[in-house]
Amino acid sequence: MLITFHTQAYADITLFGQVAQTLLRLMGHSGTVPGAILAEDIPEALAQLKAGTAAHPDAPAPGPARGEDDEEPPVSLSRRALPLIELLEAAARDRCNVMWDSQ
Repeated sequence: MLITFHTQAYADITLFGQVAQTLLRLMGHSGTVPGAILAEDIPEALAQLKAGTAAHPDAPAPGPARGEDDEEPPVSLSRRALPLIELLEAAARDRCNVMWDSQ
């Protein structure tokens, strides 16, 4: 499953379902899809997301288990969160709501 985040202040962001739901939970939401954050609630959600990813900056993003033969290191959750952080910052700056749904 893919989850796409929408706001009028920024281009749409699409993330893998497990990653998006983990990030939603870090923002203080249940992780249900579809969903939304009102403009006045975005600064708090953004602060919680930043704090949650900063607490464990190298934690791997959720996804399929990696085998010992994989040469590339897993992408961290904090790195996967960067586009969503940028979207939330733009939405906060322009006072826009953020919505998400599955594709």
